[in-house]
Amino acid sequence: MKVHQLNHVALHVADVPASVAFYQDVLCLPPMDRPAFDFPGAWFRLGVDQELHLIGDRDLPVHSGHRGTHLALVVDDLDAWEQHLDANDATRLPRRVRPDGAHQTFVQDPDGHWIELCVPAG
Repeated sequence: MKVHQLNHVALHVADVPASVAFYQDVLCLPPMDRPAFDFPGAWFRLGVDQELHLIGDRDLPVHSGHRGTHLALVVDDLDAWEQHLDANDATRLPRRVRPDGAHQTFVQDPDGHWIELCVPAG
């Protein structure tokens, strides 16, 4: 028995259209077809074959932080991403260098979920 890989991450959101705009326009994630569930939501592709599932009708507070609950995405060019985030008035933290040498910045979605964008060391 073994786990092959991560399939998807699901986030509860209060306003699906606002979240779709953020994940599509600010994080540049390609949308995916979503099954006809009986609740609102949207799906996005993460990398080659992982997915982000947004689930609407969030009514509980979000508990997210750069040291707590967050998701991390490896990106190609952190300088370009920071410029893009700033041009889109995204809420983000200043760049940091982790002890392993990776560079990272964190951006916040409309619900307060923090997303790490990182470039591995080297």
